[in-house]
Amino acid sequence: MSMELNLTPEDKAELFGDFPPEEYATEAEQRWGGTDAWTKSAARTRSMTKQDWARFTAEAADISDRLAALMLAGAPATGEQAMDLAEEHRAHITRWCYPCGYDIHRGLAELYVTDPRFTAAIDRTTPGLATYYRHAILSNATRHTP
Repeated sequence: MSMELNLTPEDKAELFGDFPPEEYATEAEQRWGGTDAWTKSAARTRSMTKQDWARFTAEAADISDRLAALMLAGAPATGEQAMDLAEEHRAHITRWCYPCGYDIHRGLAELYVTDPRFTAAIDRTTPGLATYYRHAILSNATRHTP
């Protein structure tokens, strides 16, 4: 099952800029293909319209912008506000992509700082944001799981 996007090349350019989603989808399928999360994500993304993608990316950017503002204001990543945004991030993934439990969210947090491509993409908003995201996500997961 591939992660086909139901978008024209022009739509992809408008929504994702220079980010090539198919390139990353192939790698993701090699790593996670066959998992429940992969299957659900592939089905959901295939059915998403251009407007859905625009809402998805706008919501994601809004969460990142608000987390960056907290970081720049000196709020700790382990504080309530940052953890609340990490929870909002987890819920956003669950709503749009796949059921994102706390273990999966922890894995994403690690990916954000261990894969230079993710780090660079996230840090484009504000340098250091990927690490701040990681700490907020891990702290949030800890407060929600025994």
